[in-house]
Amino acid sequence: MSNSLPARSDSEQNGLVPARMIALGSTALIEGFALVGFETYADPSPDTIEKLMHELMRNQQAALVVIEQGLTLNAGRHMTRAQSEGGRIIITEIPEIHLSDSYHSRVEDLVQSILGSTAFEVQE
Repeated sequence: MSNSLPARSDSEQNGLVPARMIALGSTALIEGFALVGFETYADPSPDTIEKLMHELMRNQQAALVVIEQGLTLNAGRHMTRAQSEGGRIIITEIPEIHLSDSYHSRVEDLVQSILGSTAFEVQE
């Protein structure tokens, strides 16, 4: 009788636990993330998002969270804390499908506030 264990990845052998990859947003946007292996939450309520953030923080889980921009407008306490702490939980906003042409990230706004409004203009 063989006692074979499932093969462990290099990161697991080194004590690193793989980060969860999570996508939150509209059904149309989330379908693509599901295809590449993300854990998805289509059209999540603010309460669902808050519970997920609380779970990630409580369990000290590493995660990459991709969230549709409009869902961060009413961020709860745990979402706000996760955004401000950085580290284990990386949160990146993506534009709503119908707003993708006019989307500006928080990072873009920060860079422009430091370097000026011409920071992203192409130099020839």
